[in-house]
Amino acid sequence: MSASGSTKVIFAALIGNTLIAITKFIASVITGSSAMLSEAIHSLVDTGNQGLLLYGIKRASKPADKDYPFGYGKEIYFWSFIVAILIFALGAGVSIYEGIRHIISPEPIKNPFINYIVLGLALLFEGVAWYMAFKEFQKGKGKWGYIKAVQRAKDPSIFVVLFEDSAALLGLLVAFLGVLLTQVTGILWFDGLASVIIGLILAGIAIWLAIETKGLLIGESANSEVNQAIHTIAASYSGVDHINEVLTLHMGPGFILVNISIDFADNISATEVEHAIAAIGQEIKSKNALVKRIFIEAERRIVHKDSPVQAAKKDTGFL
Repeated sequence: MSASGSTKVIFAALIGNTLIAITKFIASVITGSSAMLSEAIHSLVDTGNQGLLLYGIKRASKPADKDYPFGYGKEIYFWSFIVAILIFALGAGVSIYEGIRHIISPEPIKNPFINYIVLGLALLFEGVAWYMAFKEFQKGKGKWGYIKAVQRAKDPSIFVVLFEDSAALLGLLVAFLGVLLTQVTGILWFDGLASVIIGLILAGIAIWLAIETKGLLIGESANSEVNQAIHTIAASYSGVDHINEVLTLHMGPGFILVNISIDFADNISATEVEHAIAAIGQEIKSKNALVKRIFIEAERRIVHKDSPVQAAKKDTGFL
């Protein structure tokens, strides 16, 4: 998933949600619908969230400096986590509160057809935004299933928007049913119940987003295929006796930090070790554009009878 693709999808969602939020607030004031008010708050929160994601993308693109030598790539992880918190605290919390308040003290809905028109337009706009996010997500998911692709994704901006838009579509359908049941049955608390259900949907989405972005924020390794490819390249060089370990870390969606511990043959010189380290690093970078920094340690394996493999450092190189 490219940064330009992410930005395009987020901008589309931002414009759509701004227009939808304004329309829903006007409709909620005219009709007095709790479900519509919850939907308006939901769209307002989504609008703010997309603004935060755009800010995160901009911050993440800053070059490395002396204070942040590995760059600012993790900014997008931080702001995606903040988005999950806002969805939970504002979107879900206010919707559930409004729903409970209207269940306890239900109020009649005025001009319900205004709600239907607004909800229909919102479904159209949200559907377009969801489709754009879904197409961008499909480009990057490869052969993996959708849930697995979310778990493996290192750029949270697209799946955050996709989750938000999915929750929005579900919320709109629930709001439509709430207004319809209230109008058809005359039971006023159906509208409040719809608001509570919308809040629960948002809470579920927020918790899932928080779980997925937490790992990225703490520091996830690259996917297993990337680790294996790095291991294979390093092991293919003459003079390499054993690869002790390959450690990778995503410093951002487009930045992988690599640390490799290698046991070189005892019969090669320090100069040959240096040349091998340089060649391994160059080949890894040439075959994976996301690998920006590589640290290679030359370490000797020491196998003890009753203990796991240990390593004694002989030399260190980095690229």
